[in-house]
Amino acid sequence: MISPATTDLSDAHADDVQHCAPVFRDYGGVIAFNGPIATLKVFEDNVIVRAAVEKPGRGRVLVVDGGGSMNCALFGGNLATLAAENGWAGVVIHGCIRDTDELAAARVGVKALAAHPKRSARTGAGEADVTVSFAGVTFEPDAWLYADADGIILAKTKLA
Repeated sequence: MISPATTDLSDAHADDVQHCAPVFRDYGGVIAFNGPIATLKVFEDNVIVRAAVEKPGRGRVLVVDGGGSMNCALFGGNLATLAAENGWAGVVIHGCIRDTDELAAARVGVKALAAHPKRSARTGAGEADVTVSFAGVTFEPDAWLYADADGIILAKTKLA
């Protein structure tokens, strides 16, 4: 669990944080996580998602704007294993995941909109390290994300 909780950080830094709309569900084996963010923008294609989690995470959180698509999964058990092995603190998917049992066993935080059994396309379309907006907030690379069972908050810098 992160310390302090998102509720405490929200109270202490109300003017300095953005609050994500409560649209995400917890799927990973770690519920509370935080770190500076890396961003991706994709649509129904997870090639660059895999490429990202294959690289060292260094405690970062991968934020994936999948356009909120409910047509296929962008992240699953194999990618969760890679993310955990490579030091990612967590992954936030504005879209779907799959392999829920495998995600629950992985030592990485995973928040997403829903589960879907269909895998994504694999063409390599998408962008990395771009500003993305969803769930009522704007995610900029290197901003800090804090997540736990109460939700997700975002700050421009690390909160004390």
